[in-house]
Amino acid sequence: AVRTKEARKAAREADRAAWRGPTRRYDILKEGTIATVVVSVIVLVMAGLLSSPDDPSLTVQRWATSSPKDLVATAAMELDGTAGAASYGPPYNNGTAAVQQVGPVNWQTLAGVTMPLHAGNAFVVVPLGTLAHTTPALATALSQYKSATPAQQQKWASAYDTAVTKATSLPASGLLPVPGAGPVPVMMAYELKMAQSGALDADLLAQHQFFGTDYTKPLLFVADGQYYKTLATNLHLTGDQWGVMNETGSYPGQPWLWLYQMWYHVPPFSSSGSVDIWAVLLTGICTILLLLIPFIPGLRDIPRVIPLYRLIWRSWYRTARTLPDGAVTAPDKSSV
Repeated sequence: AVRTKEARKAAREADRAAWRGPTRRYDILKEGTIATVVVSVIVLVMAGLLSSPDDPSLTVQRWATSSPKDLVATAAMELDGTAGAASYGPPYNNGTAAVQQVGPVNWQTLAGVTMPLHAGNAFVVVPLGTLAHTTPALATALSQYKSATPAQQQKWASAYDTAVTKATSLPASGLLPVPGAGPVPVMMAYELKMAQSGALDADLLAQHQFFGTDYTKPLLFVADGQYYKTLATNLHLTGDQWGVMNETGSYPGQPWLWLYQMWYHVPPFSSSGSVDIWAVLLTGICTILLLLIPFIPGLRDIPRVIPLYRLIWRSWYRTARTLPDGAVTAPDKSSV
């Protein structure tokens, strides 16, 4: 039962009173030193045994080397507007692929496009423009592509996208002839060469004039490819594998993230198209409730209703006296 007002007042007065229970000698410096030494030894031993995951970072170069067909297919999808980044939505563009909403106000759309990104230009056209200065064949193809109408550009990219998806592999040169694809096959061949050399990684980072380590563009590009999704699945890092909590390999993950990850597995949120926002909102609400436990009637009484503290202080409670209103007084010194 919840304590009455008089019982709570009596408990507060008892808390303010001088301690009359048993005491024992305690050296905080000694205890602190022992704890520091023990923890340090455990950390060093566990670091030596478990170490840390050393999986190489996923770069565009690694992607292009391991799965060249997937890279050029993804690049073509960026050009024809069917890739995730091309149709993402705010803050990158006006698409709707990743727009989620809970409640009457869509804060994502309301914030607008704050980081403008045209995926086809950012991932393909602009990087190839730096290479075209020294590559006449690419310069010609790129000029033909830029001079065409947006509808024609989209038609060329779609034709190449369809053909490369059906192809079993790419030629050694990277150039896949596709009727009706215009200059796109030549562009894709040089896109692949640029990616495999590592120059595309550098170019995508160089597009940020202030933050030289802003990986937004290469991450968006890589995330659109199937290679990235397969790699994440193999490392148990996808959403349906509790990936937010997992570490690569067999290393321990981050168990404190269970509350955020949980909403992705609990109906009806798990099947909602706005599960990301639900996870943020519900985790935030639960966190606020946790902070407000001392002020919420009922919740603040849980520790008293479930008296685990009696197990910890069992030696003291064996001799304590319980008053009729539920309050507990200190044991007589003669009985300690």
